[in-house]
Amino acid sequence: MQSARFKVYLVRPRGFCAGVDRAIDIVKIALRVFGPPVYVRHAIVHNRWVVDRLREQGAVFVEDLQEVPPGSVVVFSAHGVSPRVWEEAKARGLRVLDATCPLVMKVHHEARRYAREGYTIFLIGHRGHVEVEGTLGEAPNHIVLIETAEDARRVQVPNPEKVAVITQTTLSLDDTREIIGILRQRFPALQLPSAADICYATQNRQDAVKVLAQRVDVVLVIGSFESSNSNRLREVAEKAGARGYLVPDASHLQPEWFQDVRAVGVTSGASTPEDLVHQVLERLQEMGGAPPEELVVKEEHVTFTLPQDLVKLAREKGLDLERLVRSGL
Repeated sequence: MQSARFKVYLVRPRGFCAGVDRAIDIVKIALRVFGPPVYVRHAIVHNRWVVDRLREQGAVFVEDLQEVPPGSVVVFSAHGVSPRVWEEAKARGLRVLDATCPLVMKVHHEARRYAREGYTIFLIGHRGHVEVEGTLGEAPNHIVLIETAEDARRVQVPNPEKVAVITQTTLSLDDTREIIGILRQRFPALQLPSAADICYATQNRQDAVKVLAQRVDVVLVIGSFESSNSNRLREVAEKAGARGYLVPDASHLQPEWFQDVRAVGVTSGASTPEDLVHQVLERLQEMGGAPPEELVVKEEHVTFTLPQDLVKLAREKGLDLERLVRSGL
């Protein structure tokens, strides 16, 4: 047997976060409780493989609630929606199952609270991202989107003594540090988000990639091109000194990436299933990689509860919820 040409490190934590697990489980349970079709507004998470598997089971993904027949079951994705979308669902008589990540819900709550108190709210995030659109909708007359350091330098507010900042959950402390620093310098009274507001999964995965990048020449981030947190992981790897590549699946690996390398690191975005990770590892071995060595940077034990009304309906139908959520896609 030919000896391996390069080492392979598989970092942990990686992959699904608690919010993604919860969102996918809600769709799976809804399909069993109500039967297909179950409609989902927007991709439940930003991963095409996940969406395709759920579509095969009877989920129908839409971008506009006008595509949902009146009276149907609809799931709101993990990214959250604005109050306008809730009102539209109610007007159409839709049965809503809310799969919004609890951490996104917390940001929405803070936006509403600051708006009630008359604050100008700086939302650090990416224009057009579905999570940002939902948060903006919570207080459109009070929120100013800040995408760049230049935005932070130029923004003007009616009352510098009443300003607060909230962030898109797929950004880490590193992602927001420069912008918050500028805002704090310009607005000393700025109300800052607590450390608990930072998405644990985003921060942990980026921290793990920093450690990984010190050991390898190349970091592979398995995730969709549309995934904000996956794109950030690739950027973190490159800033830490490794070459970073974002790959949706094993078919995107290029042999020239691994010429004359000593070690390759593998991680995955928070909406990437482990099946795709294993496929990439198998392909790496075919290309000359060694069997993977796991690098554990931090353990995660976070879980989020499912909607109680859905759990009750599932139990009334005699469904084994534990078995269902463990069954994968």
